[in-house]
Amino acid sequence: MLDRLAQRWGFAARIRGNPTLRLVFRIAVGVVGGLVLALGVVLIPYPGPGWLVVFAGLAILATEFAWAGKALTYAKSKYDAWTHWLRRQHWAVRWGVLAATGLIVLLTLWLLNVFGMIAGWFDLDISWLRTPFSR
Repeated sequence: MLDRLAQRWGFAARIRGNPTLRLVFRIAVGVVGGLVLALGVVLIPYPGPGWLVVFAGLAILATEFAWAGKALTYAKSKYDAWTHWLRRQHWAVRWGVLAATGLIVLLTLWLLNVFGMIAGWFDLDISWLRTPFSR
């Protein structure tokens, strides 16, 4: 649908016909796709849409860069292989992966001083709840 709208307005033709506009568009796609991809990589170890964001970033980049299309295909195949492997594992392995994910989340919350902040709301002075990066 977006392709039809772009063709109707002549947007795609104007971009392809003007070398400067084409370069600006490629740079914009590269920056936006790169930012989305970087955000997705940061989100991977956390519960939620980390891999979905990675795939979205690669898909954005793939609109202008052939290497990103190949990377998207490769990453999706490896993700599918991982999920199929995990489904075949014993429940203890699956729970271990879940526990490791939970530990990563807790460690991140501790490093960001979330626990220290919440303790402060209740006037609790528990030193080990504060991040080592706080003053």
